[in-house]
Amino acid sequence: MLDDLDRRILRHWQAEPSLNPAELAERCATSSGKVARRIARMQETGVIEGIGAVIDWTALGYSVEVSLRVTLDKTQPRAFDDFIAAARAVPEVTEIQTFLGRVDVRLNIIARDMAHYQDIYRKRVLTLPHISDIEALMQIAQIKAEVALPI
Repeated sequence: MLDDLDRRILRHWQAEPSLNPAELAERCATSSGKVARRIARMQETGVIEGIGAVIDWTALGYSVEVSLRVTLDKTQPRAFDDFIAAARAVPEVTEIQTFLGRVDVRLNIIARDMAHYQDIYRKRVLTLPHISDIEALMQIAQIKAEVALPI
């Protein structure tokens, strides 16, 4: 479990990911060695999964985002495994989620424009295995996309 110091470290690090252990230590009123050990422990236990960059896809020319709700043909024994393995290979798929209920999988897809999306949809999505139904939801605006946890 996390104690108060762990939560303070995570709160400050989420707010400013560029902080190094010495700067985190100053903000958390402790030593940099202790912060480094706490971070290492949280990485080992899986609390901290990784450190990376957040990329604004629109700055790279991707202006279309579509969420596809996919229902699979569950009469096929490997429908989920085959579909997910093939969907992972599509570079424009940025997120894959599975669900219980009528919708089995949600794919998030980015594209440069509608013509690019149409090409991805026809050549890559519709060729994915075991699809019985697809519903597309075009994103109009992103209202909230918070990755930080309220710690």
